[in-house]
This record gives sequence, C-alpha cells and structure tokens, in this order.
Amino acid sequence: MSRIFHRSSAIVISLFVILHLTNHVCALAGAEAHMDLMLTLRKWYRNQIAETILLSSVLIQTGSGAKLLLQGNNRIRNRFEKLQRWTGVYLLFFLLIHVSAVWTARIVLQLDSNLYFGIAGIHQFPFNLFFIPYYALGIWSVFGHLAAVHARKMQKTIMGVSPEQQAKGIMGIGVLVTILIFYALTNRFRGMNIPDEYLHLFNAF
Repeated sequence: MSRIFHRSSAIVISLFVILHLTNHVCALAGAEAHMDLMLTLRKWYRNQIAETILLSSVLIQTGSGAKLLLQGNNRIRNRFEKLQRWTGVYLLFFLLIHVSAVWTARIVLQLDSNLYFGIAGIHQFPFNLFFIPYYALGIWSVFGHLAAVHARKMQKTIMGVSPEQQAKGIMGIGVLVTILIFYALTNRFRGMNIPDEYLHLFNAF
C-alpha cells in the first residue's frame, strides 16, 4: 500500500516539478520573463484545490518514502538501486525543508515566495555555501531518482538504447538542467537588486 501511495503522490509532485523547473530555466531570459511565467503558472497551481492536492501529495510522499526506506531490504543489488535510495533520502530532506520554508515565508513572514526568495541565499556569502549545493543536489536528485526507477522498471530497448543507457540519459538531462538554472540564477542575475525584505532574512545570522 505504501508503494501505491508513494507512486501516486510522485506523479502529482512530478507534474509540479516540471512546471517549477521550466519556470526556473526561463530565468535565462531574465527576471521579468521568470516572473511573468510564474504568475501565469500560479493561476493553475496556487489555488485552494491545487495546493491542497499538492501539499497532501508532499506529505504522502515524504511519509511513504520514509516508511519504504525503513522497511526496505538493506541488500542493494546494483548501482541504480543505490542511486534510488540515496536520491530518495536527499529528496525527503529537501522537500521537508523547502516546503516548510515556503509556507513560513507566506504565513509567518508575509513574503511572496518568488524568485527573490529563492536566490537571496545564493547571492550572499557564507549562506551560498549551503544554498548552492542544497539547490543543485535537489534539482539533480529529481532526475537521478527518476533515472533509477526507470532503469529498474523499464524492460524495453528503444532504438537500440538500453534501459540503462536511457537512465544515464535522464541523469545527463538533470545535469544540463541544473547547470542552466544555476547559470540563470547566478551569472544572469549577478549584481541585480534583490529587495531588502529578502536580503534581511539573513541579518539575524
């Protein structure tokens, strides 16, 4: 039953992640392009029904994921099973922190969890020493987890490409997406004026 809930919630989260990462890749065109697409996408996912479904899926995903990790066979048969387990562990950590931070910003701090909320830590030393690997591993772990599941479940060779090679291709796409997003959020926005209310989040430290 845990696996059924885990897979069902993963589908919902994956749909949102595709939209979310696409939004971040669009930052290559600048902050305005990112914000415009974000406002358009929010019409679909930032409403009471969609947010309830998404938040419920996150809770189910983290809960069922933790249960599967605890109940799982400690014997890892191949590198893709190892990849699936460790990316799953990291995504569990990432989801708990990321979702908590977004809701804290909206409810407690009364801040819009927009582009500036995401990049404020990336552009400030020493906080970027945490946020850069935190976000980079989060993005790539999504693709790594999908690749591991694909390698285990896919039995068909497509156009001469084996399931293992297909999985490596998914991981390669993950690397490319991670590089593009970080290029957009660092090089493209270097020197940009981040509103003080976001920069002040770190003043207490």
